[in-house]
Amino acid sequence: MLKQKTFLPLLLFVLLAVIWGSSFILMKNGLKVYSAAQVATMRMFFSFIFLFPFTIRHIRHVPLNYWGMITIVGLLGNGAPALLFATAQTKLNSSTAGVLNCLTPIFTLIVAALFFKQRFSAQRVLGVFLGLSGAVALILLRANGSMEPNYFYGLYILIATVCYAWSVNLIKNFLGALPAMAISSMVLLFIGPLFGYYLFMHTDFMTRVNAGPESIHALGYIIILALFGTAVSLVLFNKLVQLTNPVMASSVTYLIPIVALFWGVIDGEPMGMVHVIGMGAILLGVYLSNRKPAVEKIVPEKNNQR
Repeated sequence: MLKQKTFLPLLLFVLLAVIWGSSFILMKNGLKVYSAAQVATMRMFFSFIFLFPFTIRHIRHVPLNYWGMITIVGLLGNGAPALLFATAQTKLNSSTAGVLNCLTPIFTLIVAALFFKQRFSAQRVLGVFLGLSGAVALILLRANGSMEPNYFYGLYILIATVCYAWSVNLIKNFLGALPAMAISSMVLLFIGPLFGYYLFMHTDFMTRVNAGPESIHALGYIIILALFGTAVSLVLFNKLVQLTNPVMASSVTYLIPIVALFWGVIDGEPMGMVHVIGMGAILLGVYLSNRKPAVEKIVPEKNNQR
């Protein structure tokens, strides 16, 4: 029984890393045809469609007092990051976006410490400093060390990771009593239709989708992104949060940059020593900020017996 409890979180951890690590290259291919707003709204709307049967099944079991928090979690954990990441990747490499996403557990810790009374040790402060320093290097510098002209787009990803941090803490502290599938399906109940309305009524989506074979291929990448990168991963992640804790669950971003860099290299994206150092600083920062500090053992003095 103990092995089973240990194996399931580990399996979810690895699956999420592979799925989310592959999301950045899928977004990149979708952006070859569609705008950032279209990629983001398609991702949310298609995910809503995929999860809608489960929404119908679970909606009557979710008390009304949870609906407001679920909507907030949907906006912070899905809607806003989808738009922010798609916008950022119009100027940044998918591998860089994947590495910057690694800041999620650091911001998760900061939010937990400032708003949910989690302890913040000196070691964790050092970890936060290292992680943010690595992020600054990746945002400001290109692979060859020159100044990145589009550095501002990296800030979109930082904002997205802060949104993720709030979302995972809210799930753990306010929605822990709900089944993972109920949370996953309900978070898209309100934002999915709104994003779909914007997609079809306020963009040229239908014109682009009928433009030729390349449009169909790009649409296929976005559908895969919506199905696995959002719908399936939502269920897996919410289950992982319930089985572990917010910081542990968000630490899945340890492996995400490795997967993202793998796809980036295959796609011919440049990677220099700056990227290696920046990623190393972020990973070390995440490790230190999540590692429990050693506790000194206090050994009582023996009384002298005469």
